[in-house]
Amino acid sequence: MREASFVKQNKEKWLVFEKALHNNVKINPDDLASYYIQLTNDLAYAQTYYADSKTLLYLNSLASEAHQKIYITKRESKNKIISFWKYEFPLFFRAYHKTLLYTFIIFMSAVLIGVISTLNDDSFVRLILGDSYVNMTIENIENGEAMAVYKSGSQIGTFLGITINNIRVAIMAFAFGVFFSAGTIYILFSNGIMLGAFITFFYNYGILEKTSTIWLHGTIEISVIVIAGCAGLVMGNSFLFPKTYSRRVSFMKGAKDGLKIVVSTIPFFIVAGFIEGFITRFGEQMHPILSYSIIFASLALIVFYYIIYPIKLNKKLAINL
Repeated sequence: MREASFVKQNKEKWLVFEKALHNNVKINPDDLASYYIQLTNDLAYAQTYYADSKTLLYLNSLASEAHQKIYITKRESKNKIISFWKYEFPLFFRAYHKTLLYTFIIFMSAVLIGVISTLNDDSFVRLILGDSYVNMTIENIENGEAMAVYKSGSQIGTFLGITINNIRVAIMAFAFGVFFSAGTIYILFSNGIMLGAFITFFYNYGILEKTSTIWLHGTIEISVIVIAGCAGLVMGNSFLFPKTYSRRVSFMKGAKDGLKIVVSTIPFFIVAGFIEGFITRFGEQMHPILSYSIIFASLALIVFYYIIYPIKLNKKLAINL
């Protein structure tokens, strides 16, 4: 795209954002967040194609000014790691809430398929979970130790093994997005069907309440796999729907944004691994109030950080500007 066309196409939104910075013009928080994200995207595009141009100087100046206003509140935010999780990522992720919703719908549809299939066909759970696992679980149920599998192995070994495996699944959910999002959808569907079959398997044996032990760590684990799936769709959709960018530039941006989403999930997978390694094994001995408190606190943490906090932070940004 020629520089003149690029400027003509985007000039209006740049001026709106500049006016908001300088004159405290009121803008809808969602629109303001969108302008900021688009501005940084346009800056990256200009750096690639219009190096040493006046357009690049203008966008760089505007982006720097916006960044200063966003992070002006505290000096300690210079710590980049803290700043990433506290400010940068939540502000960035607000733009992908709709993609997260689509990811959640895909995953829950798969869970529903797993539930319905297992209810109507006893052999389905063996097809999905495997004969060895099903036979072992049935034996544990008959021995009155339905969750015995979570009591085996050392605590530290379980913690490390589960954390590494969860991160591996998250990276796969993201990386498979390179196959035009279809790979990510496959990962979401396979994990969703597995979850639906697993829950219904316990329901068929009349011990559904025992699954509360699994949800101690599974609440964060499953939630973050969905978020990693969102990262895969962000990357895959950037190639399928490049909008005003070339497919190459759009894909590079989508891959970068998707990777940022995956990185944000790592602390949560560590927490889930810790719970599974050190707490889940005692789940059956826990008082139900304590058990469900951990589950709901885990769910609240995910919902707050990935949904509520980004919305609140973007609204706060709009007020400060």
